[in-house]
Amino acid sequence: QLQLVASGGGSVQPGGSLRLSCAASGFTLDYYAIGWFRQAPGKEREGLSCISTSGVSTNYADSVKGRFTISRDNAKNTVYLQMNSLKPEDTAVYYCAKRLARLCVGGYDYWGQGTQVTVSS
Repeated sequence: QLQLVASGGGSVQPGGSLRLSCAASGFTLDYYAIGWFRQAPGKEREGLSCISTSGVSTNYADSVKGRFTISRDNAKNTVYLQMNSLKPEDTAVYYCAKRLARLCVGGYDYWGQGTQVTVSS
């Protein structure tokens, strides 16, 4: 059964860091580009970042550029999102999703469960 499980969320003070993990099971993650998204209460889902199968191609939303870094370890079937300099406005449920392609183009066909990130003092 195909699964994507996001973990690593929690509560952190402004300026702090967290590393989220997106673990895949039931399929070989290294055949697909993977993206990270978030959704805050009352707001639309926001695309944050995407990484190609090789890890060479990445992109970021302006809201997280320079603070978040996406990476992957295909041997571990896992994609990561390192989040630094966190702000209260980063508070949201974070999700990972599987693209249809190897590159960060086209749509997504599977969404994993989310992990809550709360940034407050």
